[in-house]
Amino acid sequence: MSCPKYLPEFLILLLLLSMACQTQEEEIKRPNILIAIADDLSYPHMGAYGTDWINTPGFDRVANEGLLFTRAYTPNAKCSPSRSIILTGRNSWQLEEAANHVPFFPSKFLSHVEVLGENGYFTGFTGKGWAPGNPGERNGETRLLTGPRYSELLTEPPTEKISRVDYAGNFQKFLDEKPEEEPFYFWYGSTEPHRAYAYGSGVALGGKSLDMIDQVPAFWPDNDSVRNDLLDYAFETEYFDRHLVDMLAELEKRGELDNTLVIVTADNGMPFPRVKGQAYELSNHLPLAIMWGKGIQNPGRVIDDFVNFTDFSPTFLELAEIHPDSAGMAPMAGKSLLPIFSSEESGKTDPSRNRVLIGKERHDIGRPDDQGYPIRGIVTEEYTYIQNFEPNRWPAGNPETGYLNTDGGATKTVILNQRRVEGEEHFWNLSFGKRAAEELYDRQKDPLCLNNLALHPEYQNIKENLAEQMVNQLKEQDDPRMFGNGEIFDNYEYAQESQRDFYTRYMQGESFNTGWVNDSDFEKDFQE
Repeated sequence: MSCPKYLPEFLILLLLLSMACQTQEEEIKRPNILIAIADDLSYPHMGAYGTDWINTPGFDRVANEGLLFTRAYTPNAKCSPSRSIILTGRNSWQLEEAANHVPFFPSKFLSHVEVLGENGYFTGFTGKGWAPGNPGERNGETRLLTGPRYSELLTEPPTEKISRVDYAGNFQKFLDEKPEEEPFYFWYGSTEPHRAYAYGSGVALGGKSLDMIDQVPAFWPDNDSVRNDLLDYAFETEYFDRHLVDMLAELEKRGELDNTLVIVTADNGMPFPRVKGQAYELSNHLPLAIMWGKGIQNPGRVIDDFVNFTDFSPTFLELAEIHPDSAGMAPMAGKSLLPIFSSEESGKTDPSRNRVLIGKERHDIGRPDDQGYPIRGIVTEEYTYIQNFEPNRWPAGNPETGYLNTDGGATKTVILNQRRVEGEEHFWNLSFGKRAAEELYDRQKDPLCLNNLALHPEYQNIKENLAEQMVNQLKEQDDPRMFGNGEIFDNYEYAQESQRDFYTRYMQGESFNTGWVNDSDFEKDFQE
């Protein structure tokens, strides 16, 4: 007889339990997102990959408690286009002006951060967001491609060449301002290990020694200057990681870490000759570790699938339950990483992830008429195939302008100084010399891409097959260069005048010390 009296309370209890379950499921479906992007850092230069002259406990923790990726690539190894790819899920050749370095960002392409901000996420960034370039306007205001800036808090860095922005402190400020009920998206854009470096800081301040480096890459001279340069790069990489450690600790303290997707990577390869801005293995192949306590199955796995920067945007939008079409985003070339998260397998989890496309157009000013150095390529497990569309141009910029597509520093100086030293000429040629129209490298035998096999008869079938795969996929992606319209990239305007003015004044006879006039000086000025 008492059942009717208590039945409403029982139903209310069931309803409350159901609502609690739904709330928990909603938190899992819409996690927080923290993406940490080092500026100019190559694979495999993190401790988790076995590099023992760089100490990265933050990255290593993310890898150990999540996933470590061994084949992560940016399609374009330069700051602006690489970050454009992250933000849109489209390859640079699909992004019109944003294919180039220091571009005007096309108004037709939304960033995933803009979309997340309009769909319930609290967004922000510290340090370097999308840069360098002109983001344009939206609704009469400057576009916030990576969200509102949080860079007001400053700290005293270990050298004057390291940014004064307190990345971790600004992240804490961001979290303090976040509405309690909203998930967040935060972009941590370190400006390290971008040049310039305080020469010798790795030894003097980092406690390192020159003999820590087992082997200097064979395309550079092995001497004390180059080894010091590498250790200075390591020291700044560790500074990036130090702030990541503090950010993870802050999330843990606030009880937010378990439901935060943490992605740690870099925008392009290390700022050294033949690497940054080029299309070889150390240029495009980048470190990547991802953790998400509530969403990654069997953490601690190592993933050998090919993934690339076009995959980040679809992953974020799927997690946020936002359909790209309804949000106004252009169709994306990448695909979500969620199947890898939910798999319990290590190694190769998706047979279709067996290659990536790479390429570039105009990077830095340093050629007549703002010409670029157009490249397309394909990377598979065994091979890298590259097509250079304008082999008569200088790949790193014209000699008279100081090879502007290579950042100034100790290694660059050594190579330029040794150009005419007998037995040392090949170092200059590998970094700055003109290249063949086609390049093919067997990375199983030649991981540094030094021995071009494109003209070897026994590799012709392999080369032709890779070229066909590349062209077919690029045509599917409507790459203008595949349809005879490649000059469009050279005709897009450059968003800042300083380097163009430099080139014009040089050609008019003005004298410069071209050993230090390079894109890193410009980018640091631009960021300030």
